[in-house]
Amino acid sequence: MSTEPRATYRLQLRSEFRFAEAADLIPYLAELGISHVYSSPVLQAVPGSTHGYDVVDHAAFSAELGGEAGFSNLVAALRAHGMGLLLDIVPNHMAIASPANRWWGDVLTHGRQSRHAPAFDIDWQPSEPPMRDTILGYRRFFDVDTLIGLRVEDPAVYEATHELILAQVRAGAVDGLRVDHPDGMRDPTGYFERLRAEAPDAWLLAEKILAPDEALPEAWPIEGTTGYDFANLALGLFVDPAGEAPLTELYQAFIGETASWDDVARASKLLVLHDRLGSDLNRLAALFLAICEADRRHRDYTRHELREALTEVLASFEVYRTYVRAESNAVTDTDARRIRAAVAGAAAHRSDMDPELFDFLERILTLRYRGAGAGELAMRFQQLSGPAMAKGVEDTAFYRYNRFVALNEVGGDPGRFGRSVDEFHAWCASASRRTILAGTTHDTKRGEDVRARLVLLSQLPGEWRAAVERWSALADRFRTAGLPDRNAEYLLYQTLVGAWPISVERAVAYAQKAAREAKLHTSWTAPDERYETALESFVHGLLDDSTFIDDVGAFVETLEDAARRTSLSLLLLRLTAPGVPDIYQGSELWDRSLVDPDNRRPVDFEARRRLLGEVMHMSAVEAWDRAAEGVAKLWLLQHVLALRARRPEAFDGSYQPLVVEGAMHDRVVAFVRDGSLAIVAPALVVDLDAWADTALPLPDGQWHDVLGDRGVGGRVPLAELLATFPVALLERR
Repeated sequence: MSTEPRATYRLQLRSEFRFAEAADLIPYLAELGISHVYSSPVLQAVPGSTHGYDVVDHAAFSAELGGEAGFSNLVAALRAHGMGLLLDIVPNHMAIASPANRWWGDVLTHGRQSRHAPAFDIDWQPSEPPMRDTILGYRRFFDVDTLIGLRVEDPAVYEATHELILAQVRAGAVDGLRVDHPDGMRDPTGYFERLRAEAPDAWLLAEKILAPDEALPEAWPIEGTTGYDFANLALGLFVDPAGEAPLTELYQAFIGETASWDDVARASKLLVLHDRLGSDLNRLAALFLAICEADRRHRDYTRHELREALTEVLASFEVYRTYVRAESNAVTDTDARRIRAAVAGAAAHRSDMDPELFDFLERILTLRYRGAGAGELAMRFQQLSGPAMAKGVEDTAFYRYNRFVALNEVGGDPGRFGRSVDEFHAWCASASRRTILAGTTHDTKRGEDVRARLVLLSQLPGEWRAAVERWSALADRFRTAGLPDRNAEYLLYQTLVGAWPISVERAVAYAQKAAREAKLHTSWTAPDERYETALESFVHGLLDDSTFIDDVGAFVETLEDAARRTSLSLLLLRLTAPGVPDIYQGSELWDRSLVDPDNRRPVDFEARRRLLGEVMHMSAVEAWDRAAEGVAKLWLLQHVLALRARRPEAFDGSYQPLVVEGAMHDRVVAFVRDGSLAIVAPALVVDLDAWADTALPLPDGQWHDVLGDRGVGGRVPLAELLATFPVALLERR
């Protein structure tokens, strides 16, 4: 690749922010220290698309974004500043709601005989001539009816959907590819093998959601993920385990329920499997029935029993999917173990069902049963387990289980209260130097600075309880016939604290989306006007009440200093851990956006340009004095990226944990890169007095405090090291 990745900056392209606007931004990004623009999809999407994932033509650049000429101008601007391009691509699905998708139009016209029919994953219903075969159901992107799955495993489909993009890679216009949702493919391993063969020098990343403690499949010849794993791990450092019991007690008492996270997650997966993913489940059940009918030992099972067995096993998976390959009879030990665990969990939950049925399904999924159709069932099962997890957990359970929503993040585990410094060191020791390190993405449920504020509630459970009790007493008069429910109310309080200050319009939009995602009182497919009207009235009432507003503002103010320190610690870890740090558009200043579409609001780049010109000449003290404006965050980002540009070898080098001494030793993350850069970030934000007996013994040599611009050495007290700025970065001279 022409430019070694140092830091990426994610840009969300749309009709209001096209290739031309992105090209105009390049000088600012170069000055900030960014090496690669990380662009949302650029191919022709549905007219008016706000994200680009609804592609209708893989052979053309988006006309709305500026077409081929606009794309070329953007690349030229990048190259003029020595920068590269990481491009988001969408090989798993296409949009079918627009006539601009000529492939789909041809299928609708000519049916199964269309030359484009093999491109789509369609279940056809045979008909007698002169009738044309009809579409029974098709694999969708999750549960979105307007997005149809592509059979990218077909060489002809792969070539047609990748020709333009790979031509840009070969021409040097594109340095890297971020592959959207590879778990939706039939054979992700085979896909990445082919992509690597055709783009041997490209920087390849997978938008792969790893469950806690799950590793990227070893067989994938790529550099890493898009960073959710790092984001959750790093945030977990700031969760105080001592807060779990009081926060759990408060939540359960407030909402009047005691269901655990595991119970909520499983129930949510069962709900979406029966409801939103029912057609996909029926397709699997039909395959399973055909297998059983051909096997005399299992032909007595009914279609309903088979559907129930599949549902229970899918709901019991703890990861998004496995990667068995029926065509080559390949099953890793890890995948076999995960399948056995899921089947055992399903059997334990459904003791009323025949254990032999679950045993038979396990043998099919692990490829130990090779009867006709078994391999097809195993492969299609894997394509459904991911949507079951995504829609059941991310888009349902995360909005139902509101104990401590700082943890309700893509790839996160709301049932796991905190991560240790040793876990962080272990992850960093094995991390790829080209994996992405994320803080905020276009898919995160909350922006990084929202989570940095909310995470403090685990450190202040008593103060939080008192605030909730005050607010709830004020809020009762804004209910309508007892609505909204207490769970939605508790989520709203956390949302207001995390995103404060927030407009009534943003708060109402979020509350409505959260309620529909939870699917308890209303939903996207069956909105309940009575409930949603009551919810809107409740939010309006609270945010029009001066007593409530003043109280929330005062509470947030007590958190603000610690929240800023937490954000800066998280940023420093992202900028210095093994990997490539990513900055989501606008988050170089404080960004308290919520889930999309809130995080796609226009960014004031002019303000950021102006501030960048100022921070380059500031001291650490001056930057921290203007922390309220976000200056401290921008200052830290620019200074560390400048160091990454000056010392790239240090950030490609070794990772060595540093031992911290004193009572707070396990609440500080300290490590050395390449033996020459020492990084120190408190993992629990408290008053500096708490660090009185805690110190960092530095390795031998003369060290320079890059941020504080002073010499240090020997055993350095933490209170002294962090006196002028919340984090420290030291360079051995």
